[in-house]
Amino acid sequence: MKPQKSLPQTNVQLDLAEQETLKCESCGNYLFIVSYVIKKISAIVSPSGKAGLVPVQVYSCGNCGEVPTQLLKGSGLDVKKEE
Repeated sequence: MKPQKSLPQTNVQLDLAEQETLKCESCGNYLFIVSYVIKKISAIVSPSGKAGLVPVQVYSCGNCGEVPTQLLKGSGLDVKKEE
């Protein structure tokens, strides 16, 4: 078996001032806090064969508590905005 060649490392200079800042879709706040969505796992699909709880880390608005919809994609949660 051949040893793998390591990939060359590059130092990318990133100016965060030029990047988009995420803001709350509901209230326009720019500050977020760490929150968790708790998923219940059935014993049938669990690797251990036992039912359990799995925390999924998300960010919620520090002002109104709203979780941005783009951060919930793929989480299995139905998020419908009231209009």
